[in-house]
Amino acid sequence: MALIKSISGIRGTIGGLPGESLSPLDVVKYTAAFGQWAISGGNKKIVIGRDGRMSGPMISGLVTQTLVALGIEVIDLGLSTTPTVEFEVVAEQAAGGIIITASHNPKEWNALKLLNEKGEFISAEVGTEILQNAENNQIKFATVDNPGLVVKRHDHADRHLDAIINHQLVNSRIIAGKNLKIVVDAINSSGAIFVPALLRRLGVEHKNIIVLNGEVDGRFAHNPEPLPQHLSELAAAVVSNKADLGISVDPDVDRLVLVCEDGSMFGEEYTLVAVADYVLSRIKGDTVSNLSSTRALKDITESHGCTYHPAAVGEVNVVAKMKEVNAVIGGEGNGGIIVPDFHYGRDALIGIALFLTHMSLSGRTARQIRYGYPNYFISKNKIELADQSSLPKVFEKLKEKYKGYPMNTIDGLRIEFDNDWVHLRASNTEPIIRIIAESNFETTANNIASKLIRDIQESL
Repeated sequence: MALIKSISGIRGTIGGLPGESLSPLDVVKYTAAFGQWAISGGNKKIVIGRDGRMSGPMISGLVTQTLVALGIEVIDLGLSTTPTVEFEVVAEQAAGGIIITASHNPKEWNALKLLNEKGEFISAEVGTEILQNAENNQIKFATVDNPGLVVKRHDHADRHLDAIINHQLVNSRIIAGKNLKIVVDAINSSGAIFVPALLRRLGVEHKNIIVLNGEVDGRFAHNPEPLPQHLSELAAAVVSNKADLGISVDPDVDRLVLVCEDGSMFGEEYTLVAVADYVLSRIKGDTVSNLSSTRALKDITESHGCTYHPAAVGEVNVVAKMKEVNAVIGGEGNGGIIVPDFHYGRDALIGIALFLTHMSLSGRTARQIRYGYPNYFISKNKIELADQSSLPKVFEKLKEKYKGYPMNTIDGLRIEFDNDWVHLRASNTEPIIRIIAESNFETTANNIASKLIRDIQESL
Protein backbone atom coordinates (compact mmCIF):
# COMPACT_ATOMS: atom_id res chain seq x y z
CA MET A 1 0.00 0.00 0.00
CA ALA A 2 1.21 3.53 -0.67
CA LEU A 3 0.37 7.20 -0.15
CA ILE A 4 2.38 9.78 -2.11
CA LYS A 5 2.10 13.54 -1.54
CA SER A 6 3.72 15.69 -4.25
CA ILE A 7 3.15 18.48 -6.80
CA SER A 8 1.16 15.87 -8.73
CA GLY A 9 -1.41 15.65 -5.92
CA ILE A 10 -2.34 13.23 -3.17
CA ARG A 11 -2.04 9.77 -4.69
CA GLY A 12 -2.40 6.34 -3.15
CA THR A 13 -3.74 2.83 -3.30
CA ILE A 14 -7.25 1.98 -2.14
CA GLY A 15 -7.51 -0.21 0.94
CA GLY A 16 -5.25 -0.28 3.96
CA LEU A 17 -4.33 1.85 6.92
CA PRO A 18 -4.79 5.65 7.08
CA GLY A 19 -1.53 7.39 6.28
CA GLU A 20 -0.34 4.36 4.32
CA SER A 21 -2.97 4.40 1.57
CA LEU A 22 -5.58 6.75 0.12
CA SER A 23 -8.02 5.90 2.90
CA PRO A 24 -11.33 7.73 3.48
CA LEU A 25 -9.71 9.53 6.42
CA ASP A 26 -6.89 10.77 4.19
CA VAL A 27 -9.32 11.86 1.46
CA VAL A 28 -11.30 13.94 3.97
CA LYS A 29 -8.19 15.39 5.61
CA TYR A 30 -6.50 16.59 2.42
CA THR A 31 -9.73 17.69 0.75
CA ALA A 32 -10.57 19.83 3.79
CA ALA A 33 -7.11 21.40 3.83
CA PHE A 34 -7.30 22.19 0.11
CA GLY A 35 -10.86 23.51 0.39
CA GLN A 36 -9.95 25.86 3.21
CA TRP A 37 -7.01 27.21 1.22
CA ALA A 38 -9.05 27.60 -1.98
CA ILE A 39 -11.85 29.65 -0.39
CA SER A 40 -9.55 31.86 1.68
CA GLY A 41 -10.02 34.65 -0.88
CA GLY A 42 -13.78 34.66 -0.46
CA ASN A 43 -14.79 32.67 -3.57
CA LYS A 44 -16.61 29.57 -2.30
CA LYS A 45 -17.01 27.62 -5.54
CA ILE A 46 -14.95 24.52 -6.43
CA VAL A 47 -15.25 22.27 -9.51
CA ILE A 48 -14.74 18.52 -9.18
CA GLY A 49 -14.73 15.65 -11.66
CA ARG A 50 -13.51 12.06 -11.84
CA ASP A 51 -12.30 9.49 -14.32
CA GLY A 52 -13.86 6.04 -14.72
CA ARG A 53 -11.98 4.25 -11.93
CA MET A 54 -13.81 1.73 -9.78
CA SER A 55 -13.11 3.79 -6.65
CA GLY A 56 -14.15 7.06 -8.30
CA PRO A 57 -17.75 7.29 -7.00
CA MET A 58 -16.63 6.54 -3.43
CA ILE A 59 -13.82 9.10 -3.46
CA SER A 60 -16.06 11.64 -5.18
CA GLY A 61 -18.69 11.28 -2.45
CA LEU A 62 -16.12 11.86 0.28
CA VAL A 63 -14.68 14.89 -1.53
CA THR A 64 -18.11 16.40 -2.23
CA GLN A 65 -19.45 16.17 1.30
CA THR A 66 -16.20 17.38 2.84
CA LEU A 67 -16.37 20.51 0.68
CA VAL A 68 -20.07 20.97 1.54
CA ALA A 69 -19.10 20.82 5.23
CA LEU A 70 -16.79 23.78 4.59
CA GLY A 71 -19.68 25.82 3.17
CA ILE A 72 -18.53 25.41 -0.44
CA GLU A 73 -20.63 25.35 -3.60
CA VAL A 74 -19.48 22.20 -5.38
CA ILE A 75 -19.82 22.08 -9.16
CA ASP A 76 -19.84 18.32 -9.75
CA LEU A 77 -19.05 17.29 -13.34
CA GLY A 78 -19.28 13.58 -12.53
CA LEU A 79 -17.47 11.46 -15.12
CA SER A 80 -15.06 13.79 -16.83
CA THR A 81 -11.47 14.29 -17.95
CA THR A 82 -8.59 16.16 -16.37
CA PRO A 83 -8.48 18.83 -19.11
CA THR A 84 -12.27 19.27 -18.94
CA VAL A 85 -12.14 19.99 -15.21
CA GLU A 86 -9.28 22.44 -15.81
CA PHE A 87 -11.31 24.13 -18.53
CA GLU A 88 -14.44 24.31 -16.34
CA VAL A 89 -12.67 25.90 -13.36
CA VAL A 90 -12.12 28.95 -15.54
CA ALA A 91 -15.55 28.77 -17.19
CA GLU A 92 -17.26 28.61 -13.78
CA GLN A 93 -14.99 31.31 -12.30
CA ALA A 94 -14.32 28.93 -9.43
CA ALA A 95 -11.73 29.20 -6.67
CA GLY A 96 -10.16 25.91 -7.67
CA GLY A 97 -10.77 22.33 -8.67
CA ILE A 98 -10.20 18.72 -7.66
CA ILE A 99 -9.75 15.97 -10.24
CA ILE A 100 -10.25 12.47 -8.85
CA THR A 101 -7.89 10.37 -10.94
CA ALA A 102 -4.61 8.52 -10.65
CA SER A 103 -3.92 9.14 -14.33
CA HIS A 104 -1.79 6.28 -15.72
CA ASN A 105 -1.57 4.27 -12.49
CA PRO A 106 -3.24 0.82 -12.26
CA LYS A 107 -6.82 0.36 -11.06
CA GLU A 108 -5.98 0.01 -7.35
CA TRP A 109 -4.74 3.61 -7.31
CA ASN A 110 -6.62 6.89 -7.11
CA ALA A 111 -5.67 10.47 -6.38
CA LEU A 112 -6.72 14.04 -5.73
CA LYS A 113 -5.23 16.40 -8.34
CA LEU A 114 -5.52 19.97 -7.05
CA LEU A 115 -6.12 23.05 -9.23
CA ASN A 116 -5.98 26.78 -8.52
CA GLU A 117 -8.43 29.41 -9.76
CA LYS A 118 -6.76 29.39 -13.20
CA GLY A 119 -7.49 25.70 -13.67
CA GLU A 120 -3.78 24.95 -13.31
CA PHE A 121 -2.02 22.62 -10.90
CA ILE A 122 -1.10 24.29 -7.62
CA SER A 123 2.52 25.28 -7.07
CA ALA A 124 4.93 23.39 -4.84
CA GLU A 125 4.76 26.25 -2.32
CA VAL A 126 0.96 26.11 -2.14
CA GLY A 127 1.10 22.33 -1.94
CA THR A 128 3.43 22.54 1.04
CA GLU A 129 1.07 24.97 2.77
CA ILE A 130 -1.91 22.67 2.20
CA LEU A 131 -0.03 19.63 3.49
CA GLN A 132 1.01 21.51 6.62
CA ASN A 133 -2.57 22.63 7.27
CA ALA A 134 -3.77 19.05 6.85
CA GLU A 135 -1.28 17.75 9.39
CA ASN A 136 -1.94 20.60 11.85
CA ASN A 137 -5.65 19.75 11.74
CA GLN A 138 -6.58 23.45 11.79
CA ILE A 139 -9.68 23.26 9.60
CA LYS A 140 -12.70 25.41 10.38
CA PHE A 141 -15.94 23.89 9.12
CA ALA A 142 -19.19 25.73 8.43
CA THR A 143 -22.03 25.84 10.96
CA VAL A 144 -25.26 23.92 10.49
CA ASP A 145 -26.90 27.12 9.22
CA ASN A 146 -24.28 27.70 6.50
CA PRO A 147 -23.56 24.46 4.65
CA GLY A 148 -22.48 24.35 1.06
CA LEU A 149 -24.40 22.79 -1.79
CA VAL A 150 -23.85 20.50 -4.77
CA VAL A 151 -24.67 21.56 -8.34
CA LYS A 152 -24.41 18.80 -10.92
CA ARG A 153 -23.39 19.86 -14.42
CA HIS A 154 -24.15 17.82 -17.54
CA ASP A 155 -23.05 20.19 -20.32
CA HIS A 156 -19.35 20.40 -19.49
CA ALA A 157 -18.29 17.99 -22.25
CA ASP A 158 -20.12 20.04 -24.88
CA ARG A 159 -18.45 23.27 -23.74
CA HIS A 160 -14.99 21.77 -23.83
CA LEU A 161 -15.44 20.02 -27.19
CA ASP A 162 -17.11 23.03 -28.82
CA ALA A 163 -14.18 25.20 -27.75
CA ILE A 164 -11.79 22.73 -29.39
CA ILE A 165 -13.74 22.80 -32.66
CA ASN A 166 -13.64 26.60 -32.61
CA HIS A 167 -9.87 26.80 -31.96
CA GLN A 168 -8.11 28.84 -34.63
CA LEU A 169 -5.80 25.97 -35.67
CA VAL A 170 -8.44 23.23 -35.80
CA ASN A 171 -10.02 22.65 -39.22
CA SER A 172 -12.93 20.19 -38.96
CA ARG A 173 -13.95 20.84 -42.59
CA ILE A 174 -10.63 19.54 -43.90
CA ILE A 175 -10.74 16.55 -41.54
CA ALA A 176 -14.30 15.66 -42.55
CA GLY A 177 -13.29 15.65 -46.20
CA LYS A 178 -10.69 12.92 -45.66
CA ASN A 179 -13.23 10.23 -44.67
CA LEU A 180 -10.91 8.93 -41.95
CA LYS A 181 -11.32 5.64 -40.12
CA ILE A 182 -9.99 5.71 -36.55
CA VAL A 183 -9.61 3.10 -33.81
CA VAL A 184 -9.72 4.35 -30.19
CA ASP A 185 -8.44 2.45 -27.15
CA ALA A 186 -10.51 4.07 -24.39
CA ILE A 187 -9.08 1.89 -21.57
CA ASN A 188 -12.50 1.52 -19.87
CA SER A 189 -12.58 5.11 -18.69
CA SER A 190 -13.57 8.65 -19.66
CA GLY A 191 -12.01 8.45 -23.11
CA ALA A 192 -14.81 6.12 -24.17
CA ILE A 193 -17.23 9.06 -23.91
CA PHE A 194 -15.11 12.08 -24.80
CA VAL A 195 -12.90 10.88 -27.67
CA PRO A 196 -15.66 9.49 -29.95
CA ALA A 197 -17.75 12.61 -29.25
CA LEU A 198 -14.83 14.79 -30.34
CA LEU A 199 -14.19 12.73 -33.46
CA ARG A 200 -17.83 13.06 -34.52
CA ARG A 201 -17.61 16.84 -34.08
CA LEU A 202 -14.47 16.82 -36.23
CA GLY A 203 -16.42 15.19 -39.05
CA VAL A 204 -15.38 11.55 -38.61
CA GLU A 205 -18.43 9.41 -39.39
CA HIS A 206 -19.84 7.29 -36.56
CA LYS A 207 -19.36 4.08 -38.58
CA ASN A 208 -15.66 4.91 -38.98
CA ILE A 209 -14.99 5.17 -35.23
CA ILE A 210 -14.04 1.82 -33.68
CA VAL A 211 -13.81 1.89 -29.87
CA LEU A 212 -11.86 -0.75 -27.95
CA ASN A 213 -12.34 -1.20 -24.20
CA GLY A 214 -15.31 1.15 -24.33
CA GLU A 215 -17.19 0.03 -21.22
CA VAL A 216 -16.62 2.67 -18.53
CA ASP A 217 -16.20 0.38 -15.53
CA GLY A 218 -12.62 1.13 -14.44
CA ARG A 219 -11.62 -2.52 -14.92
CA PHE A 220 -8.75 -1.61 -17.20
CA ALA A 221 -8.33 -4.18 -19.97
CA HIS A 222 -4.56 -3.72 -19.78
CA ASN A 223 -2.04 -1.58 -17.93
CA PRO A 224 -3.51 1.93 -18.39
CA GLU A 225 -0.22 3.68 -19.15
CA PRO A 226 -0.23 4.17 -22.95
CA LEU A 227 3.15 2.57 -23.67
CA PRO A 228 3.95 0.38 -26.72
CA GLN A 229 3.94 -2.86 -24.74
CA HIS A 230 0.33 -2.17 -23.68
CA LEU A 231 -1.02 -1.25 -27.12
CA SER A 232 -0.76 -4.50 -29.08
CA GLU A 233 -4.57 -4.85 -29.23
CA LEU A 234 -4.89 -1.33 -30.63
CA ALA A 235 -2.13 -1.88 -33.20
CA ALA A 236 -3.76 -5.12 -34.40
CA ALA A 237 -7.18 -3.44 -34.63
CA VAL A 238 -5.79 -0.58 -36.72
CA VAL A 239 -4.41 -3.05 -39.25
CA SER A 240 -7.42 -5.42 -39.30
CA ASN A 241 -9.86 -2.52 -39.75
CA LYS A 242 -7.64 -0.84 -42.38
CA ALA A 243 -7.84 2.30 -40.27
CA ASP A 244 -5.95 5.54 -40.87
CA LEU A 245 -4.95 6.02 -37.24
CA GLY A 246 -5.05 4.50 -33.78
CA ILE A 247 -5.62 6.71 -30.73
CA SER A 248 -4.78 5.75 -27.15
CA VAL A 249 -5.45 7.91 -24.11
CA ASP A 250 -4.89 7.32 -20.42
CA PRO A 251 -7.84 7.07 -17.97
CA ASP A 252 -8.12 10.84 -17.42
CA VAL A 253 -7.44 11.79 -21.07
CA ASP A 254 -4.50 14.14 -20.61
CA ARG A 255 -2.02 11.94 -22.49
CA LEU A 256 -2.26 11.12 -26.21
CA VAL A 257 -0.44 8.29 -27.96
CA LEU A 258 -0.87 7.41 -31.65
CA VAL A 259 -0.56 4.27 -33.76
CA CYS A 260 0.21 4.54 -37.49
CA GLU A 261 -1.91 2.99 -40.21
CA ASP A 262 0.43 -0.01 -40.51
CA GLY A 263 0.21 -0.79 -36.78
CA SER A 264 3.58 0.75 -35.95
CA MET A 265 3.91 3.07 -32.98
CA PHE A 266 4.03 6.77 -33.75
CA GLY A 267 5.80 7.09 -30.39
CA GLU A 268 4.51 8.87 -27.30
CA GLU A 269 7.51 11.21 -27.47
CA TYR A 270 6.54 12.28 -30.99
CA THR A 271 2.94 13.29 -30.26
CA LEU A 272 4.16 16.65 -28.98
CA VAL A 273 6.76 16.91 -31.75
CA ALA A 274 4.11 16.51 -34.47
CA VAL A 275 1.65 18.94 -32.91
CA ALA A 276 4.43 21.46 -32.30
CA ASP A 277 5.52 21.14 -35.94
CA TYR A 278 1.99 22.01 -37.06
CA VAL A 279 1.55 24.88 -34.57
CA LEU A 280 4.94 26.41 -35.46
CA SER A 281 4.09 26.25 -39.15
CA ARG A 282 1.23 28.65 -38.37
CA ILE A 283 2.44 30.63 -35.35
CA LYS A 284 6.12 31.28 -34.61
CA GLY A 285 7.29 31.18 -31.02
CA ASP A 286 9.21 29.29 -28.35
CA THR A 287 8.57 25.72 -27.24
CA VAL A 288 9.03 23.91 -23.92
CA SER A 289 9.23 20.30 -22.79
CA ASN A 290 10.63 18.60 -19.71
CA LEU A 291 14.15 17.27 -19.28
CA SER A 292 13.00 13.67 -19.87
CA SER A 293 11.56 14.40 -23.32
CA THR A 294 13.10 13.78 -26.74
CA ARG A 295 15.51 16.26 -28.26
CA ALA A 296 13.48 15.98 -31.48
CA LEU A 297 11.31 18.85 -30.22
CA LYS A 298 14.39 21.07 -30.04
CA ASP A 299 15.37 20.03 -33.59
CA ILE A 300 11.91 20.77 -35.00
CA THR A 301 11.65 24.05 -33.10
CA GLU A 302 14.97 25.27 -34.47
CA SER A 303 14.02 24.17 -37.99
CA HIS A 304 11.19 26.71 -37.74
CA GLY A 305 13.64 29.40 -36.62
CA CYS A 306 12.38 29.35 -33.02
CA THR A 307 13.87 28.60 -29.59
CA TYR A 308 13.42 25.54 -27.39
CA HIS A 309 13.56 25.59 -23.56
CA PRO A 310 13.83 22.65 -21.12
CA ALA A 311 11.87 22.49 -17.84
CA ALA A 312 11.79 20.28 -14.78
CA VAL A 313 9.46 17.28 -14.96
CA GLY A 314 5.90 17.93 -13.82
CA GLU A 315 3.13 19.79 -15.57
CA VAL A 316 3.28 22.72 -13.16
CA ASN A 317 7.00 23.19 -13.97
CA VAL A 318 6.45 23.01 -17.72
CA VAL A 319 3.62 25.54 -17.48
CA ALA A 320 5.78 27.90 -15.41
CA LYS A 321 8.54 27.80 -18.03
CA MET A 322 6.03 28.24 -20.87
CA LYS A 323 4.69 31.38 -19.21
CA GLU A 324 8.21 32.65 -18.55
CA VAL A 325 9.23 32.42 -22.24
CA ASN A 326 5.74 33.00 -23.69
CA ALA A 327 5.84 29.64 -25.50
CA VAL A 328 3.26 28.91 -28.18
CA ILE A 329 3.29 25.14 -27.57
CA GLY A 330 4.74 22.82 -24.96
CA GLY A 331 4.23 19.70 -22.94
CA GLU A 332 5.85 16.46 -21.93
CA GLY A 333 7.20 13.50 -23.87
CA ASN A 334 4.66 11.14 -22.34
CA GLY A 335 2.06 12.29 -24.87
CA GLY A 336 1.13 15.41 -22.92
CA ILE A 337 0.31 18.46 -25.06
CA ILE A 338 -0.21 21.97 -23.65
CA VAL A 339 -1.72 24.59 -25.97
CA PRO A 340 -1.46 27.87 -24.05
CA ASP A 341 -4.00 29.88 -26.06
CA PHE A 342 -6.54 27.16 -25.17
CA HIS A 343 -5.62 26.43 -21.56
CA TYR A 344 -2.46 25.70 -19.57
CA GLY A 345 -2.96 21.97 -19.07
CA ARG A 346 -2.13 18.72 -20.83
CA ASP A 347 -5.08 17.97 -23.07
CA ALA A 348 -5.30 14.87 -25.28
CA LEU A 349 -8.51 16.15 -26.86
CA ILE A 350 -7.09 19.36 -28.33
CA GLY A 351 -4.06 17.24 -29.28
CA ILE A 352 -6.24 14.88 -31.31
CA ALA A 353 -7.90 17.79 -33.13
CA LEU A 354 -4.59 19.47 -33.96
CA PHE A 355 -2.92 16.25 -35.11
CA LEU A 356 -5.84 15.30 -37.37
CA THR A 357 -5.81 18.81 -38.84
CA HIS A 358 -2.06 18.50 -39.42
CA MET A 359 -2.44 15.08 -41.07
CA SER A 360 -5.38 16.16 -43.21
CA LEU A 361 -3.77 19.38 -44.43
CA SER A 362 -0.46 17.67 -45.19
CA GLY A 363 -2.03 14.87 -47.24
CA ARG A 364 0.38 12.43 -45.58
CA THR A 365 -0.27 9.29 -43.58
CA ALA A 366 0.63 9.09 -39.90
CA ARG A 367 3.65 6.95 -40.71
CA GLN A 368 4.86 9.41 -43.34
CA ILE A 369 4.55 12.26 -40.85
CA ARG A 370 6.42 10.32 -38.17
CA TYR A 371 9.37 9.48 -40.38
CA GLY A 372 9.70 13.08 -41.47
CA TYR A 373 11.13 13.79 -37.99
CA PRO A 374 14.56 13.04 -36.50
CA ASN A 375 14.57 9.43 -35.38
CA TYR A 376 15.77 9.16 -31.80
CA PHE A 377 15.35 6.23 -29.44
CA ILE A 378 14.43 6.63 -25.79
CA SER A 379 15.02 3.92 -23.20
CA LYS A 380 12.65 4.37 -20.21
CA ASN A 381 13.49 2.44 -17.07
CA LYS A 382 12.78 2.52 -13.35
CA ILE A 383 14.10 1.16 -10.08
CA GLU A 384 11.83 0.64 -7.09
CA LEU A 385 13.02 2.68 -4.13
CA ALA A 386 11.53 2.26 -0.66
CA ASP A 387 13.48 5.19 0.79
CA GLN A 388 14.20 8.25 -1.38
CA SER A 389 16.27 9.94 1.32
CA SER A 390 19.41 8.27 -0.05
CA LEU A 391 19.04 9.87 -3.49
CA PRO A 392 21.01 13.09 -2.85
CA LYS A 393 24.09 11.06 -1.89
CA VAL A 394 23.65 8.84 -4.94
CA PHE A 395 23.46 11.87 -7.21
CA GLU A 396 26.56 13.42 -5.61
CA LYS A 397 28.53 10.24 -6.36
CA LEU A 398 27.32 10.25 -9.96
CA LYS A 399 28.16 13.93 -10.42
CA GLU A 400 31.69 13.20 -9.28
CA LYS A 401 32.01 10.16 -11.55
CA TYR A 402 30.75 12.03 -14.63
CA LYS A 403 32.13 15.48 -13.80
CA GLY A 404 33.71 15.77 -17.25
CA TYR A 405 30.31 15.88 -18.96
CA PRO A 406 27.74 18.72 -19.10
CA MET A 407 25.02 18.34 -16.46
CA ASN A 408 21.65 19.83 -15.58
CA THR A 409 20.47 19.58 -11.96
CA ILE A 410 17.19 21.54 -11.98
CA ASP A 411 15.33 18.22 -11.61
CA GLY A 412 17.36 15.26 -10.43
CA LEU A 413 20.39 14.80 -12.66
CA ARG A 414 20.68 14.95 -16.46
CA ILE A 415 24.03 14.10 -18.03
CA GLU A 416 24.89 14.95 -21.66
CA PHE A 417 27.10 12.56 -23.66
CA ASP A 418 27.75 14.37 -26.96
CA ASN A 419 24.40 13.84 -28.78
CA ASP A 420 23.12 11.36 -26.18
CA TRP A 421 21.75 12.02 -22.70
CA VAL A 422 20.43 10.31 -19.57
CA HIS A 423 18.05 11.75 -16.96
CA LEU A 424 17.76 10.38 -13.43
CA ARG A 425 15.06 11.53 -11.02
CA ALA A 426 12.67 10.43 -8.31
CA SER A 427 9.10 10.01 -9.57
CA ASN A 428 6.37 12.37 -8.34
CA THR A 429 3.74 9.65 -8.68
CA GLU A 430 5.39 6.36 -7.69
CA PRO A 431 8.09 5.22 -5.17
CA ILE A 432 10.68 4.75 -7.92
CA ILE A 433 13.73 6.28 -9.59
CA ARG A 434 13.24 6.89 -13.31
CA ILE A 435 16.22 6.39 -15.63
CA ILE A 436 15.60 7.74 -19.12
CA ALA A 437 18.24 7.77 -21.86
CA GLU A 438 18.13 8.87 -25.51
CA SER A 439 20.37 8.24 -28.50
CA ASN A 440 20.24 7.97 -32.28
CA PHE A 441 20.57 4.22 -31.78
CA GLU A 442 18.29 2.01 -29.68
CA THR A 443 21.15 -0.19 -28.46
CA THR A 444 23.16 2.83 -27.34
CA ALA A 445 20.19 4.28 -25.41
CA ASN A 446 19.62 0.95 -23.66
CA ASN A 447 23.33 0.58 -22.86
CA ILE A 448 23.52 4.08 -21.35
CA ALA A 449 20.46 3.38 -19.21
CA SER A 450 21.83 0.01 -18.09
CA LYS A 451 25.16 1.54 -17.13
CA LEU A 452 23.51 4.24 -15.02
CA ILE A 453 21.22 1.67 -13.37
CA ARG A 454 24.33 -0.25 -12.28
CA ASP A 455 25.91 2.97 -11.04
CA ILE A 456 22.81 3.77 -8.95
CA GLN A 457 22.60 0.26 -7.49
CA GLU A 458 26.26 0.38 -6.54
CA SER A 459 25.79 3.78 -4.88
CA LEU A 460 22.71 2.88 -2.80
